[in-house]
Amino acid sequence: MYHFIASILKGILTATGGIKVYNKEKLPKDGAYVVACTHTGYIDILWLGVSLLPRHIHYMAKKELFTNKLIGGFLTKLNAFPVDRNNPGPSVLKIPSRLLSKGEIVGIFPSGTRTNEQTALKQGAITIAQRSKVPVVPAVYIGPNTVKELLKFKKAKLIFGDPIFIASPDMDAKQARDHFTHELEKKLGLLRDEIK
Repeated sequence: MYHFIASILKGILTATGGIKVYNKEKLPKDGAYVVACTHTGYIDILWLGVSLLPRHIHYMAKKELFTNKLIGGFLTKLNAFPVDRNNPGPSVLKIPSRLLSKGEIVGIFPSGTRTNEQTALKQGAITIAQRSKVPVVPAVYIGPNTVKELLKFKKAKLIFGDPIFIASPDMDAKQARDHFTHELEKKLGLLRDEIK
């Protein structure tokens, strides 16, 4: 189901302008990792998933999207799982940790919401990577954010950065989370400047 829908989406997105992907060779060839991408609309979610094919990505999604059974079922088939952003429970760590232990890719939008402004990053991506001992790959998307913008046929851009390994022998867990969250924020800013 995932691959079938992703292939259809790839055709539609390519027909409406396509995308230029930079530094895809920096992605780990196999094994688990967290990809932390900027989030400015709904199209970035689609392009990120399509750009990682043939590998699948598992997205954290706000639980409100799952209240409708039809939409929730569709999202589940696309490997999304619900998270309560206001009252995060054990599932915030448990589900992605289980996926990563199986060698999967987990996609997180660390700003926590759709925004065009640079916001202070939440620590979820770093916390999950730290817990699962996997790298975090920063990614920046610039391009159409809505269907209306897609129909202007402008090419999107997606750039990947070097994987960040959460190695911190001289820091405790909290210090490491703070440090690497700052590093991730800095790298996303540099990548954003690189493709503007």
